[in-house]
Amino acid sequence: MSNHIEKPSKAGGFPSIQATLSHVLRSQRTKQNLKNLLRVNQTDGFDCPGCAWGDNKHGAFQFCENGAKAVAWESTGKGVGSKFFAEHSVRQLAKQTDYWLEYQGRLTEPMRYNAATDHYEPVSWNDAFSIIADKLNSLSNPNQVEFYTSGRASNEASYLYQLFGRLYGTNNFPDCSNMCHEASGVALTKAIGIGKGTVVLNDFDAAEAIFVFGQNPGTNHPRMMNALRKAAKHGCKIVTFNNLKEVALEKFASPQSPIELLTPAATTISHQYLTPKLGGDMAAVRGMAKYIIEQRQDKIAHGFIEQHSAFFNDYQQSVKRTSWQQIEQQSGLTRADIIKAAILFSGSKSVISCWAMGLTQHKHSVDIIREVINLHLLCGQIGKPGAGLCPVRATVMCKVIAPWGLTKNHRMSLLLTLITFLKLTFHARLVTT
Repeated sequence: MSNHIEKPSKAGGFPSIQATLSHVLRSQRTKQNLKNLLRVNQTDGFDCPGCAWGDNKHGAFQFCENGAKAVAWESTGKGVGSKFFAEHSVRQLAKQTDYWLEYQGRLTEPMRYNAATDHYEPVSWNDAFSIIADKLNSLSNPNQVEFYTSGRASNEASYLYQLFGRLYGTNNFPDCSNMCHEASGVALTKAIGIGKGTVVLNDFDAAEAIFVFGQNPGTNHPRMMNALRKAAKHGCKIVTFNNLKEVALEKFASPQSPIELLTPAATTISHQYLTPKLGGDMAAVRGMAKYIIEQRQDKIAHGFIEQHSAFFNDYQQSVKRTSWQQIEQQSGLTRADIIKAAILFSGSKSVISCWAMGLTQHKHSVDIIREVINLHLLCGQIGKPGAGLCPVRATVMCKVIAPWGLTKNHRMSLLLTLITFLKLTFHARLVTT
């Protein structure tokens, strides 16, 4: 018997609807989670905890399969409390898969680890607050604390959390996006002075070409696929650099399109799909720059470079010294394929480059991203509509927003929680000062 799995011809479509419904049904709160999904990424609702892709809040359905799964996980009817932890030691739990642990449910009460028994044991909320406060008050310097969070934290919770940390006296707020995109922040800051992307969602509607590096949007943030699909349908040329052949980046059927949902129809996404070696993206981008510098001087944005950049001559000489033999060997791509991508990049009036973990999780990740930035500076593809740099990243602690969009009861709930922490944490300090 063969274990071969047939590769699907397209991603999305009706199977996405089926998977979404299955996640909702498994949450054991089907009715409530169907209502929750109608509020995801809506003006009067809440941001999806599933991925980093933004939204324009247009349309009734602003979620994907991953978003539905994330919402179902967050608001599941399954719960684990003292009985569960009395039956399972930490040693036993450590042997379970992440999938199994996730589907046991959500914590129903504060728990504290007991090293003597190797079990988590319940404590009251007051005891939990006191334990945290005692630890914080025992430190000699607020900067000895890191207030870590993940992409699953809501804007409101993140706002409250960072406010508490700042009142405590530190701005140490690492989050999961540091691990994912620290290389992007460093590279962008060194090159353009700010560690953020330079495009907004509307730029995807104006782009003539979109280059996607080291990214699996169909798997990790499927709502981006609607933006790519829309761009492709408007004639935008999409070039993908990914050593994994992700089906969604080849053909995608939008679950929000009746025709693509109910028929075999699908939208071709990538105009060119290149599969470089792992870590070979820098060599590929260097090859594009080499072709433009040596063969298409008319496509170099000399005015932009003179006004907005520095060290161009040094970069140009470095590119010229790089041989095509090196480029092909390190990238794993042919010279012809790289030149084809370079012709498209240099011939487009507006180009966006997107990237994710495929570029950032390498030893030389900063250099890889700097090369992508250099390519954009070379052709003046930054700072204008439909063009720029787009690290697809979470924005957990970056979303420091004021909570005036919340209801009065929600604002009061957050404020009371903050006051509880502040009273417990700062009481000793206020008494002695």
